[in-house]
Amino acid sequence: MSALLPVEFTWTGDAMQPAGRFTGLCDRQFVIGERYILVEHEARSAASHAHYFACVRDGWSNLPEHLADRFPTPDHLRKWALIRTGFRDEVSFVASSKAEAVRIAAFLRPVDDTAVVRVKDSIIVRWTAKSQSMRAMGKEDFQRSKDAVLAVIDELIGTAAGTLSREAGRAA
Repeated sequence: MSALLPVEFTWTGDAMQPAGRFTGLCDRQFVIGERYILVEHEARSAASHAHYFACVRDGWSNLPEHLADRFPTPDHLRKWALIRTGFRDEVSFVASSKAEAVRIAAFLRPVDDTAVVRVKDSIIVRWTAKSQSMRAMGKEDFQRSKDAVLAVIDELIGTAAGTLSREAGRAA
């Protein structure tokens, strides 16, 4: 079964009532008489989200010249930093030989130009950045990933930890 989509409810004093626009979704997702566990979801701040992307953009525009080709866009830099800091999804493939592994890796690399693909003997490992969309990543995980990514970018551009966040914060 796929993951349930989030639904907004209102406590009526007797029961949780779905907000009007979510009624059809509830009809499709839930079964009458079944029990479900409801947990509060604390949405992350749109300001924090915007600040983060402004920091990444500022960091990218301050990269040393020798890294310009490696990170053609701020999104390439962000996804690389997510992968480097462990906010990644990993898939491993086992080939019948090292030569086959190299061929498979060559096929996988262009599929997602932000993925990291490594070959060791006959094993191919492909890392992709975790999604930071509001739906995919909650407030706490987003904050941890944001802090980790900005620390890596600070290091790349040669500034003290936290500098990028403070400077972009003034501009945001």
